[in-house]
Amino acid sequence: MRIVVFNQKGGVGKSTITCNLAAISADQGLRTLVIDLDAQGNSTRYLLGDAADAPRDTLAEFFDQTLKFSLRNKAASEFVAETRFDNLHVLPSSPLLDEMHSKLESRYKIYKLRDALAELDGAYDRIYIDTPPALNFYTRSALIAAQGCLIPFDCDDFSRRALYGLLESVQEIQADHNRDLAVAGIVVNQFQPRAKLPQRLVQELIDEGLPVLSPYLSASVRVKESHDLATPLVHLDPRHKLTQEYVELHDALAASAQPSKARRRA
Repeated sequence: MRIVVFNQKGGVGKSTITCNLAAISADQGLRTLVIDLDAQGNSTRYLLGDAADAPRDTLAEFFDQTLKFSLRNKAASEFVAETRFDNLHVLPSSPLLDEMHSKLESRYKIYKLRDALAELDGAYDRIYIDTPPALNFYTRSALIAAQGCLIPFDCDDFSRRALYGLLESVQEIQADHNRDLAVAGIVVNQFQPRAKLPQRLVQELIDEGLPVLSPYLSASVRVKESHDLATPLVHLDPRHKLTQEYVELHDALAASAQPSKARRRA
């Protein structure tokens, strides 16, 4: 299963959601890979810590070789880095991704990530893709390569207004490039149950029939501590309320994917 976490708005928790869901998959014994397409490299830093500074091949080198025809190109697996967590690997980001964007777009390398992940499918049970806060070449590449899309929602009126455009973008990619892509759901993040505005905004989404996932992810300083320690919540504090919400969300997503797999096998 390949899941992309997508929202054009920054600061909605894409990297945090990506890495914590991936860490839970890995902790449950699933071979798991995180693809960090954001040049800021937050997912890479979250999973590798100070080791993110070590020289290594990154997605920038992967995409660079797609611009140079050669019979000796490296396999996608050669760009993958191990983390200190069992079963959890990452294909690291690089600041150079920003510099390469226009060239990759003009050369129409939009399907290269999909081809790479098809090559890696046999090695991983779960692949999670973190994306930049923009509908650009890298985000479109991720949507073309994925099977499911998670959209973080941070209980803000601006986020709600932007949500409809996000859903239209996903539908357009689905129609033009990737028939297998589905909206896996809207992830309510930084939820404050005692505040009236978040309750109202989320209820309005539900009333409109949008696929709001449960449980909602609580606001907690523990997340910032996990960033600082480069340790996902399932390893930092497995009994914490937010950790348990992530586990419940992860398991609900896994369960919802099972019927579609069964239909394809049939």
